Amino acid sequence: MWPLYTYHQLLAFLLTFLSYVLLHSSRKTFSNVKVSISAQWTPSGLQQNGSAVALSPGVTWEDNKLFADAGEATLFLGALDSIFLFSYAVGLYVSGVMGDRFNLRYVLSFGLCGSAITEFIFGTLTEWLHFYNVYFYCVLWVINGLLQSTVWPCVVAIMGNWFGKSGRGFVFGLWSACASVGNILGAFLASSVLKYGYEYAFLVTSVVQFAGGVVVFFGLLTSPKEIGLSDPSETSLRSVTRDSDSQRPLMSDDEDELCEENSSIQQQEEKPEPQPKAIGFLQAFCLPGVLPYSLAYACLKLVNYSFFFWLPFYLSNNFGWKEVQADRLSVWYDVGGIVGGTVQGLISDLLGKRAPVLVVSLLLAMGALVGYSHSPNDQIVNGALLATTGFLIGGPSNMISSAISADLGRQEALQNSQQALATVTGIVDGTGSFGAAAGQYLVSLIESKFGWMCVFYFFIVMTGCSVLFIIPLLFREICSLCRDSQARTHQL
Repeated sequence: MWPLYTYHQLLAFLLTFLSYVLLHSSRKTFSNVKVSISAQWTPSGLQQNGSAVALSPGVTWEDNKLFADAGEATLFLGALDSIFLFSYAVGLYVSGVMGDRFNLRYVLSFGLCGSAITEFIFGTLTEWLHFYNVYFYCVLWVINGLLQSTVWPCVVAIMGNWFGKSGRGFVFGLWSACASVGNILGAFLASSVLKYGYEYAFLVTSVVQFAGGVVVFFGLLTSPKEIGLSDPSETSLRSVTRDSDSQRPLMSDDEDELCEENSSIQQQEEKPEPQPKAIGFLQAFCLPGVLPYSLAYACLKLVNYSFFFWLPFYLSNNFGWKEVQADRLSVWYDVGGIVGGTVQGLISDLLGKRAPVLVVSLLLAMGALVGYSHSPNDQIVNGALLATTGFLIGGPSNMISSAISADLGRQEALQNSQQALATVTGIVDGTGSFGAAAGQYLVSLIESKFGWMCVFYFFIVMTGCSVLFIIPLLFREICSLCRDSQARTHQL
């Protein structure tokens, strides 16, 4: 049975959820407008957009033409994805350590607002000024990756501060839908204004994200200790402040009471509440389970983010659907991920183990990838296959990045040091982002050389690798379940 949650816990849930929804909605904008950006950066696209008259002078035409054809533009878009993810991965290792040493609210708000400003400059301001430069785009995307890396370790750490282990799989499974909800919101925001130009898609999402960062700065409580509560136990939050003495007079005629009070004060002074110390980076990396889950997440995030970055582009180019239709159809992958993360998190809570649920889902995901790679040119069938694939891939991805990261950051091996949540989350997500970064350029390269079918074979291999990294943990948890079952049998 799961505990009843307090108002402050629900507020922390909603504000951290909102933070990552807004971050992912702005991130999704870039993947949803790739076709429009590619058209703007190539001569053929300028002619199709009716810009030939406005850009008739030869100098202006040459300045605006970044690439000779759509193929070169596609490779550069893949390179931008990799640049973003590499800088994001490096930033995660640093941001996790920062989150355990500085105020989480300040770091989180800085990341949200700074990223919003960077995206506005990248997608909106450069288009308004007709300033197109490959190196400038690369620098901006490096900065954006570093700024966005501050958000995930902070929100996971805040959630870990407010919610105990009881029901964590379900709570974090539901909460980790924030990325998928952000993808859905970003897809609808981008598609609703795309007819006016891709720059307005960046404008809308960046403004909304900046406003969210301001709300988080003034409204978020990062820990129960900020309002005088202890860390969450298995069932509830208990107060650590004592107000019973507040009504006593300053002077008393009863010397015994004074002695008792002085004795109580001395005992409190002799036994101060220990302050947890932040764990070191290498020490966090060596914690049990951190390395195998990090490597598994590197393979899994490669597949998950390839769908995130390339799905609208694939649907538009492979099936010839309009960009707006492709954007909205891609939402079904995220819907499947939302349901998958919640259901699989609940099952892992009931089972008391995470690895068996992950392995079963990922094995089924390999079959789902085969099925989706042969999807017909039918939007209903494609949407159903997308939802199934998202359920089986997005679910495990959400579990590893949220509930399992929180488990690893609060395990018994830490002893008295509890300041490891952000560091461990940064390590797991950072390693995953390195895998995803390497994969994005490979996707564009494989597609240009061998076609989309080979890209899906690549996804199947990576999903299988993630299973291999989890297998040692699976055996350990199965043995633990067998021992528990035998112990219960002997008790009966």
